[in-house]
Amino acid sequence: MSAKLVIKNIGLLLSGKIEEPIFDGDCLIAVDGKIEQWGYEKDLDTEGATTTIDAHGVTLAPGLIDSHIHPVVGDYTPRQQQLHWIDSTLHGGVTTLISAGEVHMPGRPKDVVGLKAMAIAAQRWYENFRPSGMKVHAGAPVIEHGMVEEDFKDLADAGVKLLGEVGLGTVKDGKTASQMVEWARKYGIQSTIHTGGPSIPGSGLIDADMVLETGTDVVGHINGGHSALPDDQIVCLCENCKAALEIVHNGNERAALLTLNTARELNKLDQLILGTDGPAGSGVQPLGILRMIAMLSSLGNVSAETAICFGTGNTSRRRDLDTGLIEKGYCADFVLMDQAQHAPGKNILESIQLGNLPGVGMTIIDGIVRSERSRNTPPANKLPELV
Repeated sequence: MSAKLVIKNIGLLLSGKIEEPIFDGDCLIAVDGKIEQWGYEKDLDTEGATTTIDAHGVTLAPGLIDSHIHPVVGDYTPRQQQLHWIDSTLHGGVTTLISAGEVHMPGRPKDVVGLKAMAIAAQRWYENFRPSGMKVHAGAPVIEHGMVEEDFKDLADAGVKLLGEVGLGTVKDGKTASQMVEWARKYGIQSTIHTGGPSIPGSGLIDADMVLETGTDVVGHINGGHSALPDDQIVCLCENCKAALEIVHNGNERAALLTLNTARELNKLDQLILGTDGPAGSGVQPLGILRMIAMLSSLGNVSAETAICFGTGNTSRRRDLDTGLIEKGYCADFVLMDQAQHAPGKNILESIQLGNLPGVGMTIIDGIVRSERSRNTPPANKLPELV
């Protein structure tokens, strides 16, 4: 018997699509964890629902995506000695996490055999164990000297699809890094590069010249993680990169706004994606993606619905995911949220553009309710109800 999810009485339907961020409709239907149709309830077949949610007029958006995390194992991070950080992030409306390298593993192996083994293991344990239902794309090896093309084929054959941040290992020259990134791309492995000053012992400065020479798929934390590049180098990257331009919570806020303003001038807002870059020295940020959306919207003068696309559909498209967009056949991963109680603004979008966080009322992953009223966001005016 098919599982049929019906979400009715939606007040605002956000698509995740930067070219059309708001859809018409008050109802959405998913079957067996995949989006089937949406529109107005009167025009849809809502019969036979196995799960019905009354949204009570709140906003439905695709589940948020954190494009830059550093997990280790399960729902634990030794970096901050913290348990259940992934579950806490779910309560911030995030339903998908993408690893930029499991670099905080104590004793992280740096020999070729060891780094491959750890990457494959990390990919496996998050494939087999999803904390609180969260989707964690992990197993992202940091490239080291001594790797050859066959190593990337081995990784890809084992299911590894990501490279950790280029520059966090011993490979710090553009020529070597570019060769390894091309090998990775040949076997379907997506790459990210560290951008800016050193973040952890062993990392180093990665400037605009190396980023451009290396040619990764994602310019990791273009606003620094933590230290940003000089303004002219950030502008240079925005002008010359066709890759995703990733802005992170743990970076330089001024540099984040420079990136946003430059991308807008260049008509490249579709290249902007969001991450937190946690857990890290700055800790864990369960509300990091929501905070970036509110900050960029309020100080960067973009509409809230556009800023939400940075953390949903833009990331989905750049990362080749089947979530983050209201699209037929995509995963039924959603966040239901509303304007926070007593927050200024006439509605949720205006409130976010004034710099306020919304209240998360529910998260759904693969058509299954994973959390209800958030324990981390401010309380919402209205809450959805599992009927």
